[in-house]
Amino acid sequence: MEKAVFYHAGCPVCISAEQDILNLIPKEQVEVVHLGTDKAGIGKAAAAGVKSVPALVLANGNVLHINFGASIDDLK
Repeated sequence: MEKAVFYHAGCPVCISAEQDILNLIPKEQVEVVHLGTDKAGIGKAAAAGVKSVPALVLANGNVLHINFGASIDDLK
């Protein structure tokens, strides 16, 4: 089974959303990518359709944008 991927930039909104996501989805079913420290992940996030973070990309490819912390373009 493919994992969901939660992308964030490390801001307080993102950290709060990360904790909420990990309380809802078992850790083994979601990969957490901190785009502030993993710059290689920015391209992957953009290719998956992420426009802003925090965002959750589901295993089926649907993107759930959670609040607006930062534009993906601002992270490049």
